[in-house]
Amino acid sequence: MSSSLAKLFIAGEWTEGSSGERLPVYNPATEELVGEVCVAAAEDLDTAIEAAQVGLGEWRKVPAWDKGTILFDAARQLRGRAEDVGRSITIEEGKPLQEAVAEVRRAADFLEWGAGEARRLYDRVHAGRSVGNVFQVRFEPIGVVAAFTPWNFPIVQLAKKIAALLAAGCTCVAKPAEETPTSCVALIEVLLDAGVPPLALNLVFGIPDKISSHLIASPHIQKVTFTGSVPVGKLLASMAGKYMKPATMELGGHAAAIVFDDVNVEKVARYLAARKFVNAGQVCVAPTRFYVQDAAYDRFLTSFTEAANKIVLGDGLRPQTTMGPLANRRRLDAIEQMVAEATESGAKIHSGGSRIGNRGLYYPPTVLSEVDPNCSMMQSEPFGPVAPVNRFSSEHQVIEAANSLDFGLSSYVFTQDIGRQERVCADLQVGMVGVNDVPFHLPELPFGGWKDSGYGTEGGIEMLQGYLKPKVVSTTAF
Repeated sequence: MSSSLAKLFIAGEWTEGSSGERLPVYNPATEELVGEVCVAAAEDLDTAIEAAQVGLGEWRKVPAWDKGTILFDAARQLRGRAEDVGRSITIEEGKPLQEAVAEVRRAADFLEWGAGEARRLYDRVHAGRSVGNVFQVRFEPIGVVAAFTPWNFPIVQLAKKIAALLAAGCTCVAKPAEETPTSCVALIEVLLDAGVPPLALNLVFGIPDKISSHLIASPHIQKVTFTGSVPVGKLLASMAGKYMKPATMELGGHAAAIVFDDVNVEKVARYLAARKFVNAGQVCVAPTRFYVQDAAYDRFLTSFTEAANKIVLGDGLRPQTTMGPLANRRRLDAIEQMVAEATESGAKIHSGGSRIGNRGLYYPPTVLSEVDPNCSMMQSEPFGPVAPVNRFSSEHQVIEAANSLDFGLSSYVFTQDIGRQERVCADLQVGMVGVNDVPFHLPELPFGGWKDSGYGTEGGIEMLQGYLKPKVVSTTAF
């Protein structure tokens, strides 16, 4: 397979950067080198920040209607490249090709939603308290944004941030994950081709902690947005706070899936298995802790295990594959450690439980029961294809278990009792609840967590709020 080079986009030019350094990009299905990514030095970051500051002066003056036109056109172009860009995601991240292509199309959805929101950005006018007095509330772009995105959904995560900040009139220096650069390069290309001013978009890669500390400290960076783990998010949030910069933090979760005994147990088990193992479980809103009421427990465990055993593990480029490898060795090592600890603590394995082969980062769908609630699998986000299934007796007991962690991103409840649906939704301490449903992120809905899962939202009519600052203008006629 030919090797590709992902360059930086700084000050309107594709460049290899001043450092001359490169980082390797591997295919997790084969562990072969498939490309390299250029590394930005401090002087490259300064140039990118200065360019974004200059670009801000141009982009903020573009009429809202025209901003929408540009974003709609970028979405159209991205859809036209969905197959090729999706293939690059599969090669670099591992997910099956059909999932990767769907991700590219969902990224286009976010661009389209941002295009519409750009045209629906309204100021307000208030009647004054005296004759001839008028109050205006204007919403202006916050400025240059530092945007940090992860590898699990590389183009969607970047698209939803860029769509929102561009719609608001901001510019950015974006730093996606170095493991999955190619789709992010493609996103910048379609935005530029659609008419976004070159200085408004700057794309950098490199050593994450060096880049984040340099960008956040810059006086020209006025906003930080990050998607990733809780520990890194807390670190970046503290850095942003030091410089009094607002931040949006979309951090990890550990979603409880609660199954009461009044549902079609076998149907729910098959549905949850399908949702659990999307992208090999590397989804922040994936169900990760399964609580099943006593009377339904054995049937659920049997059906869930059967569904997990039918998943076809393999290279994402193979048509028959329904689950690919883990994206990197860090995830493989973490999952192996979690499963070992759980079994040592008394958990029973019903499916999977050990790495497949010695070439490629393959770990099969793994189902466990009787998992100690104090082990790491139940306390920390697994971010992998492991499903601990435990039983519960009462509504009060399961709500207490679901709310026991510091995470608060999403949870799911399956019951036909309408009153119970309402009670559980009210009691769950999370930003998103699925009732007989496990919805993944849609552009028209706000996405964000409570507690350690972060703050701020992305998507929905709220998507622009984090990139705008209000200005009150009081006018009186003399």
